[in-house]
Amino acid sequence: MARAIGRSLRSYYAPGRAARLDAFHARFLGPGELGFDIGAHVGDRTASFRRLGARVVAVEPQPRLARLLRLIFGRDPGVARVAALVGAVPGEAVLRLNTANPTVASASEAFIAAADGAPGWEGQRWDAALILPVTTLAALGATHGRPDFVKIDVEGYEAAALAGLELAPRSLSFEFTTIQRDVALACLERLAALGYRAFNACLGEAMEFAHPRPVDAAAMAGWVTALPAEANSGDIYASLEAARIAR
Repeated sequence: MARAIGRSLRSYYAPGRAARLDAFHARFLGPGELGFDIGAHVGDRTASFRRLGARVVAVEPQPRLARLLRLIFGRDPGVARVAALVGAVPGEAVLRLNTANPTVASASEAFIAAADGAPGWEGQRWDAALILPVTTLAALGATHGRPDFVKIDVEGYEAAALAGLELAPRSLSFEFTTIQRDVALACLERLAALGYRAFNACLGEAMEFAHPRPVDAAAMAGWVTALPAEANSGDIYASLEAARIAR
């Protein structure tokens, strides 16, 4: 796994990437505001939020990645690190590890089943498992404060994470995949129930919105449904302030 984490560090901290991240995230966070990085992985988003002057709650359940985050941010009082899964209710859950590709560790058996044999997911193997604590977005908010922006990237567990959200932050994002469009649709339904009316999306790591103007939940659901399988993944953004997610 150490070699795989090294690959992630080289990829997510590649030269020039920090400036692109910061330029994109500046629409969501500013000095003194609060961002939640749910599924922090190697901390590139946490680092971006901090460069923008925001405080961060970085949540990462994988023990080796949690140790890496402690090495990177352990002396930064603006970063609170939480080693837990984020789900619908507090408790425990099983996290399935992919030691060759820790980016896709998942607490969702449905995600792992959907990836089995799917184009673009060939060779992925979840070869270890850990029982880990589960917290909720509501509990994190009660402890650390109501966030201004929440980024969720938890490999098929996004709907479970959003089920534990009680108060809508100003803006948030969640990852989606074309192997589990049903999860994206469930997330959109939950966000609409929380009061979000403006949505946009980015494919892959593009950090460029697919739509020139925000669309409603129904239009976003239609867009996700119509995507070709090779689109693979991306992030859907929702905001209570539509201007934040316009090009």
